[in-house]
Amino acid sequence: MKDKPIRLIWNIIRHTKADRILFSYVIFVFGAAVLIWITEPTITTYGDALWYCYAVLTTSGFGDYTTTEFLPRVLSVCLSAYSMLALAIITGVVVNYYTQIIQLKNRETIDAFLDRLEKLPELSEEELKELSERVSVFRDAR
Repeated sequence: MKDKPIRLIWNIIRHTKADRILFSYVIFVFGAAVLIWITEPTITTYGDALWYCYAVLTTSGFGDYTTTEFLPRVLSVCLSAYSMLALAIITGVVVNYYTQIIQLKNRETIDAFLDRLEKLPELSEEELKELSERVSVFRDAR
């Protein structure tokens, strides 16, 4: 049950094709780590290169590893920019999806309400009373 929100977000990302952005981002991070590991003399293991990339992509900049060569510095800038872009796009996709779902549910609720109003003469006294209460709720919500 705990993983349900994560599964829902993953389904949204897959449904909207944002998974391509996410996969290309992950590949870029691991690829940048390889290039940094190969070209940066102060970073001696692939794990350290991944740790450095993590510090760059989260903009934490712990300072335990730094780059001195041109290519790793360029990759660091690209990784930072790509991280901001990927995070913004994926967040926007998920928020937009949720917003559309809420709008659709509200629209369905309004349509059902209007359908009942159209059938006003056919409603029982109980249904009229419930409809009156719902109108009060809508009025109070505004």
